[in-house]
Amino acid sequence: MNLTRRAALAALSVTTLALTAACGSGASSSGGGADISVGLALSTLNNPYFVELKQGAEEAAAELGVKLTVVDAQNDATNQVNQVQTFTTQGVKAIIINPVDSKQAGPAAKAAENASIPLIAVDRTVDDGKVASEVTSDNVQGGSLAAIELGRATSGGVVHLQGIPGASATRDRGFGFEQGLNSGAIKVVASQPADFDRAKGLDVTTNLLQSNPDLKGVFADNDEMALGAIKALGDRAGKDVHVVGFDGTPDGIKAVEDGTMAATIAQQPKVLGRQAVEQAVKAAKGETVQQVVSVEVKVVTKKNVAEFKK
Repeated sequence: MNLTRRAALAALSVTTLALTAACGSGASSSGGGADISVGLALSTLNNPYFVELKQGAEEAAAELGVKLTVVDAQNDATNQVNQVQTFTTQGVKAIIINPVDSKQAGPAAKAAENASIPLIAVDRTVDDGKVASEVTSDNVQGGSLAAIELGRATSGGVVHLQGIPGASATRDRGFGFEQGLNSGAIKVVASQPADFDRAKGLDVTTNLLQSNPDLKGVFADNDEMALGAIKALGDRAGKDVHVVGFDGTPDGIKAVEDGTMAATIAQQPKVLGRQAVEQAVKAAKGETVQQVVSVEVKVVTKKNVAEFKK
């Protein structure tokens, strides 16, 4: 299957209740995974979001009785391709990839295809390659919700801190954010990549503030960049400049609770990791897999933040 972005966006979202049921039924229907090994190639573990995704994957692997090997590409797309190629020589029965760069993941997908090993994409898609299943959040919806929340919090000029330029999550969140802009009186005055990194979010925001001193808001494609922006804003964060992030990480949730972040769009990384392993095991056993698994996102604000505290 060569999935397109349009197909992924057209897929029916899985509700939280359905996800819970799927997790339980998946464990029983795909149990007995002895002698099945799965490789998980993550973009980075220098981000609490992906640490949680890894934990969800490990929990599912333990329940299903399969061996899971996890590698960290450290946000290096070339390194990730090499890691996937290594998996193909190690006898794994399925590979899960969380692409550093969706465009540059093609050779990794080709390596898996040449080795007749099913490939599962998680959190981000593969632009050019054969995958058995895509397990992702509805990033377009999340981007739109972020624009709506930022429009509720403020009006005027805002900046958009973008993630890694080639990542599907960056594209989809940006697309959704543009769609949601019509709902309020905010206007994007500058957009710049900060690569999903907190330190870069700090640096980019500091520079953008020099050229936009009257800035009223920031949307960041993930919480790490949003937290960097909050540090750059100092006492202005949550007062005359409002910040919206994406992911719902523990630090992001705390910032919402403290009032320095107006909102974050919470994903469910553990559910993503679990679903990816379940689909990988099914594919390894030759069973029918779900081609697109779209995991629900939720808006976290000061009003409901208590529900998301861990």
